[in-house]
Amino acid sequence: MAYCKDADVKEYLDIAELTDDTLLSDLIDRAQAAIDSRTRRTFEDPGADATRNFTVGVDTDGLNLYFDADIYSITTVKSNADNASPTTIASTDYVTIPRNTTPYYGIKILTSSNEYWDYTDDPENGIEITGRWAYSSEAPNDIAQACARWAAYLYKQRDAQVFDTTAIPEAGVIQIPQGIPADVKILLDPYVMPRL
Repeated sequence: MAYCKDADVKEYLDIAELTDDTLLSDLIDRAQAAIDSRTRRTFEDPGADATRNFTVGVDTDGLNLYFDADIYSITTVKSNADNASPTTIASTDYVTIPRNTTPYYGIKILTSSNEYWDYTDDPENGIEITGRWAYSSEAPNDIAQACARWAAYLYKQRDAQVFDTTAIPEAGVIQIPQGIPADVKILLDPYVMPRL
């Protein structure tokens, strides 16, 4: 799945011909990869659960655990995961951070629970979280718009170079590529994940 469809880009470009469908699909893939790289996030369901490990005492602060990526659906939480018999923490023993909206960037074991973050030999392998590691199940509307716009921009570049600035120092003409379109940058900036 992609953040937007060929039809979205065609509508944006006001084109109807079918001859460039393969090119448009490739450009959508490139725009999507660039969006993920710029924001340091993934905005759609990865298609399967994945497991990530966290370090007790580094990724934890008391009963809180902080993730290194977005997750929108948590399947299992294990403490003492480096042990042959890890402790599975029930969903009734923790709350997500934030509580009422996704994506989650952490979980907190309830104060009333008897559970805690633990390890046997290696704190680096002490915690194991399995779930859907992404911002959401599908791209938000503004991310879909940014993808369609960026793919359209790349499409237009193939025939006529798109430039931000054209200077004419003694008719030598210097053209500077635009880079990321300004409107795409505006759409993406609120989603950029801070570097840890």
